Amino acid sequence: MSGYLRRLATTGAAYTAASILSKLIAVALLPLYTRHVTPGDYGAAEILFAGVVTASIVVRLGLIESVLRYYYREDEDPDRIVGATFSGLFWFSTLGALVLLPFAGPLSELLLDPKTPAELHTGTELTRIAIGGLWVATLFEYLLTLYRLDERARAYFITTITNVLATIALTVILVVGVGDGARGLLLGSYLTGAAFVAVLILEQRRRLTLRVDPPLLRRLLRFGLPTMPAEVSLYLLNFVDRLIIVHYVGLSEAGLYSIAVKFAQAVNVLVRGFQLAWPPLAYSIRDDDEARRTYATIITLFLAGCTWMVVGLWLLAQYLLRFFAAPEFFDAYEVVGLIAAAVTLYALYMVMVVVLGRTGRTEFNLPAALGALASNVVLNLLLVPPLGIVGAGLALVGSYLVVVALMYWFTERLFPVPYEWGRLARVLFAAAALIAFGELVLPTAGFAGFLARLALGLLYPALLLATGFFTNEERGWLARLRHPRELAASFAAVRARPAAVEGDPGEVYEAERIDEDSRF
Repeated sequence: MSGYLRRLATTGAAYTAASILSKLIAVALLPLYTRHVTPGDYGAAEILFAGVVTASIVVRLGLIESVLRYYYREDEDPDRIVGATFSGLFWFSTLGALVLLPFAGPLSELLLDPKTPAELHTGTELTRIAIGGLWVATLFEYLLTLYRLDERARAYFITTITNVLATIALTVILVVGVGDGARGLLLGSYLTGAAFVAVLILEQRRRLTLRVDPPLLRRLLRFGLPTMPAEVSLYLLNFVDRLIIVHYVGLSEAGLYSIAVKFAQAVNVLVRGFQLAWPPLAYSIRDDDEARRTYATIITLFLAGCTWMVVGLWLLAQYLLRFFAAPEFFDAYEVVGLIAAAVTLYALYMVMVVVLGRTGRTEFNLPAALGALASNVVLNLLLVPPLGIVGAGLALVGSYLVVVALMYWFTERLFPVPYEWGRLARVLFAAAALIAFGELVLPTAGFAGFLARLALGLLYPALLLATGFFTNEERGWLARLRHPRELAASFAAVRARPAAVEGDPGEVYEAERIDEDSRF
């Protein structure tokens, strides 16, 4: 068991390093951005960023999932798979952008709800930029995937961080220097991305082609296309709430909600590392009974880690907003904790997707995602008008509870896992007790209040220990933390072992990588 956990930790860390650094840089720049961009401008840019991700999922038609699945198969030519998927993505994204461009005006009215002709004109221009960004984001995501396929972790890290730094430089010039607001946020991201797409295409030119291979492309689409509806439905959970906020309480409130999402993504850093490392590990365990036991333990420990981050964000949200954002954005603190909790529920759903993938019955992904989407729309329509962005946060938590419940029902019928309900209950008790005490007793302002809330959050592991959460083996791991060199050496030894991958690592959704690593 400890070997599986070390493998998961080391591979997840390798893929997540760039994401962690990019998130830290993004948060550090919020004081600068939020003092030169209004909540309305920030909301407009974030809605269009999310719209680009949604459209990108559609135009790629599951081809990134297909390349992840077929590249490693012994009966396939890897270079031919890369060439076919690249040509398909290039032409599909180009066609998608060309089809959408004439509809920039109506799309602006739908997404940004402009009230005056001047706002409509500005919104149309922003939408045109976002449509160009659709082509950039889709190809950039695919070209980064090639590094993952080749296990070029260093190249992945360097490319991602260099892109982040270049995006920062251009965005600061456009937003702070030129005063371009939402336009500067969009152009800073997509112009930089376009330059990197050109460089990556040049680097990979020997294996890329624009010539379509119809027989192979049809076979790839037969695998990838069925994954697209579920993926779109799931991602719409992160998009439809902002549209409802815009239409019921305004674009500025959507900006506040987007800032809250930015802080809540601290949980998503851990989630995304797990997202990349978990499928190969989960599928490489050949014995079903061993897989069930391993899944149960990993799920418990992973949720315990995510929940600790939720507790910290919930308790410190007011201080984070005061320190990192302009006063106009302060009210976003009200929903940071709720969104962080929703991200943790998404992580649990992601685990269950892989459990379901082990059975080969992936057709259940779509009804679960559609059920969550329907509940999200209904809850937002009920809660946003009276509660604003807090209602949207509650709706997001509720919809993820629905998708987790549905996936639990499906997986228990096909591949039952002995979940550690007693330990999971201790996690929920510890989190609820700390949050309730902090919100009811501790001050919300002043340095003393910050220290008190920080100390309370740091008590989480001790409270788990006091409630008997940790097993004897886990207490042994904790004791080894006092000898970091020995621990690092054991991690390095595990990382050197090759992983045998069974199943389909592409079943875990890829959208978050486009959404969070390519912009600020």
